Amino acid sequence: MRFHMLRFSQGGQGLAEYALILALIAILAIVALAFMSGAINGALSKVGKSI
Repeated sequence: MRFHMLRFSQGGQGLAEYALILALIAILAIVALAFMSGAINGALSKVGKSI
């Protein structure tokens, strides 16, 4: 019974680690988009004007 509880807590810990990694990736993606939004907007405007 004790082993079962230990095994369950390790599975929950792994799930929490994956959630933290996904949250970190999402935050990094948002920050990258915020910094590059000007360049992306400029490139899309240039393409739109040439069409």
